[in-house]
Amino acid sequence: MPPILLPEDDDALLAECDFEAHRASGKGGQHINKTDSAVRLHHRPTGITVTSQESRSQWQNRMSCLEKIREKVTALNFVAKPRKPTKKSRSAKRNILEEKAKHSAKKKTRSSRDWE
Repeated sequence: MPPILLPEDDDALLAECDFEAHRASGKGGQHINKTDSAVRLHHRPTGITVTSQESRSQWQNRMSCLEKIREKVTALNFVAKPRKPTKKSRSAKRNILEEKAKHSAKKKTRSSRDWE
């Protein structure tokens, strides 16, 4: 799948989006009931929809939405490197077994009964 390319300019990116302003929910009293400061942007080419209502300013919320769109596209463009299966070396296996034997011997000394 080819990477998703976004325009560098905020105005060009905003031209690719459907803009919708609505009333924010939550605390804020009378001010929040009268202003349409929350913003929802739908990026048409990718189908990504983001909302922002952190600020009292519609312009700041719009800029916040543009940043969220850029972050989501960056996450979608990320390609994880394939993992290569590795094996432990013989010396590493031997060291692990020696440590386990020491631990087992130490725990056997804690017992109050004789097991042998």
